[in-house]
Amino acid sequence: MATRSFLFLLGSSRADGNTEALARLAAEQLPAGSRQRWLHLRDLPLPDFEDLRHADGGHPAPEGPAATLLEATLAATDVVIASPLYWYAVSTSTKRYLDHWSGWLEAPGIDFEQRMAGKTLWGVTALADDDPAVAEPLAGTLRASAQYLRMRWGGVLLGNGSKPGDVLSDSAAVSRAAAFFS
Repeated sequence: MATRSFLFLLGSSRADGNTEALARLAAEQLPAGSRQRWLHLRDLPLPDFEDLRHADGGHPAPEGPAATLLEATLAATDVVIASPLYWYAVSTSTKRYLDHWSGWLEAPGIDFEQRMAGKTLWGVTALADDDPAVAEPLAGTLRASAQYLRMRWGGVLLGNGSKPGDVLSDSAAVSRAAAFFS
């Protein structure tokens, strides 16, 4: 089996939050030899997405942080969206990253759709609610994105926590993290 390369995209507005803690806990169990790359979306700010499909020239090749994120996304076999649940959805920085996928689909020479097919998309999120069903809009966004690009859907690892470190007290989430990437 080829070496797997995991890209962890951290979409929290705070450092070392519950979602990141849960993702790092799950990553401890990755198969031996798996590569990991961790990127904080707050450190790679993207502009608001502008749909240029029908404009003269269309979507240009990405530059700056967008080019970094595109390269990292295409280099990975597994893309892990680690976004806290904010108002029943992914964080703003995560949504902006996903919006840029639309431009990458249209930018010449990238072949984004073809190169994403067959990769696996995963989600990790912490929520401050006892009802895991409130995370379904987040899961649905990621699941539908994977389906659209013919990616495998790995699922979403959910944990409960509000204050930093709370998620590590969620014994069910800790247990699920141990086998999440299996």
